[in-house]
Amino acid sequence: MVHERRRSSVVVSLPGLDVSPGDLFVSNGAADMINDSNLTDTKKSKWPFSRRSTTKGKSQAGTVSDIEKYLSGVQIQDWRNAEILKYKDFSLAEFLQDQLSQVGVTSDPQGRKRQEAIWELFTSECVYFLDRLIVLKEVFFVTLTNLQENNCLTDVDPWSLFANLKDLCLVSHSFLNSLLRVIKNMLSITQGGGPTLLELLSKVFQESICHCLEKYCLNYSSALLYLHNLMSREDFGSYVKWCERNEQCRRLQLRDLLVAPLQRLTRYPLLLRNIAKRCQVLEESRELQLIAERVEKSICDLEGKVKWLDNYQKMKLLRDALVWLPVWERDKRAFIPESLKHLLKAVTLDNLIPHRSLLLEGKLVLSENTKLIDVYLFLFDEFLLITKIKRNKKRSVSSEQNHLRLQQNLELDQLLKEGCTFTVLDQPISLDRMQLKNIDQLNASTSGLPHSFIIMHHNRYQQCIGAFILQAASESAKREWMSKIEGAVAALLKLDSQQPRVKSSSLWLESSQI
Repeated sequence: MVHERRRSSVVVSLPGLDVSPGDLFVSNGAADMINDSNLTDTKKSKWPFSRRSTTKGKSQAGTVSDIEKYLSGVQIQDWRNAEILKYKDFSLAEFLQDQLSQVGVTSDPQGRKRQEAIWELFTSECVYFLDRLIVLKEVFFVTLTNLQENNCLTDVDPWSLFANLKDLCLVSHSFLNSLLRVIKNMLSITQGGGPTLLELLSKVFQESICHCLEKYCLNYSSALLYLHNLMSREDFGSYVKWCERNEQCRRLQLRDLLVAPLQRLTRYPLLLRNIAKRCQVLEESRELQLIAERVEKSICDLEGKVKWLDNYQKMKLLRDALVWLPVWERDKRAFIPESLKHLLKAVTLDNLIPHRSLLLEGKLVLSENTKLIDVYLFLFDEFLLITKIKRNKKRSVSSEQNHLRLQQNLELDQLLKEGCTFTVLDQPISLDRMQLKNIDQLNASTSGLPHSFIIMHHNRYQQCIGAFILQAASESAKREWMSKIEGAVAALLKLDSQQPRVKSSSLWLESSQI
């Protein structure tokens, strides 16, 4: 009889977990954790964001009809571990009854709660392994690789979608078997050696689980973007729909399954603390708390890597999309005869962007010579760029490059996808040379510029050399921009007071205090 699965007392609610790299998890791989196994990845990428085409090309073979014809004869094999599948929906009492043993049952309520908390760790891992990881691997991953062996979807990169999924399966399966042995020993169902619960948990979380999940999570956001681009293709969509109709998916879509490892990682600390709270031995409780803290630290470290990688990817695309005009085009007063322009050495500003942190980006309206023009602002940690958007239909970012871009600002994503460039107006405005002026409602109504503010650019002698009247879409958007700019200015001035910036090749901006 199939029992309804018990609901966990500690559940992390992450509906869909539409993470953007600024939130949880995304990017460069770690070393492979497990070797010499049929579950271990044979595809190893030096860099999970390497450019791979998602568009139809000459290398692609196999039409939609070829894919459907092949899939019509495919049968998903029975891959589930019978013992683990049997216990997945069992309560602790049902497990003991199945073992025909009541030796391990304690009359102490606190001891009973501890046993149930450990059993909850086991059954929740069973659900994660059987209903998520194995479904991903056997229904989606294996089917894709079989299609590619039959010359279909050959340009789709399995790593970009599934990363180290095979390693996750191997680690989770090994953990389940070891934990089940520990539980049986603990309940006196079996006798013999083997690690204690503390030894097992300390070992697996330090040596395998966290490292393997980190590798997967760092690739997650780019996997979503890669999947989004692929779903526009009829052939790939046919493959995904066939897989999602499989009964093992239980109406879950591929996107729902891909997020499972992220949800599992964030749930481990709660499960471990749930056991620690019910331990009667103080030393055991402390050790379990330390393991939970190490897992949380791993999550925090991962978030740091995610932020760094998100910034790296954005800077890489922005560097290619920004256009820096020469002085005679930027300032009409700067007349340079054609015969002399070669004397003005072209200065590249490519190195100005990659080392910066992008704090805010978005479209505003600039009042210029009685005209209103759309501009796109980029607020960095040291300066502000005001740019004009130039749409170029002939130039478009290929989907292989665009799938690197993380979906944090959909408007910018779309502009980059369309091949737009951003022409920098005037020059970068250093935050320590900037003055921000609010335009109150009365003046805004009089001038016909609602939700507006002014940015004044000063030189080293405190002379205003530029003024920009910017209009936001709403009062809340205006407040956000002003708040972010003021915060960035304050942070930069504080940093300068503690450690003045030195003149280096790429990171130096002249201080206004000179």
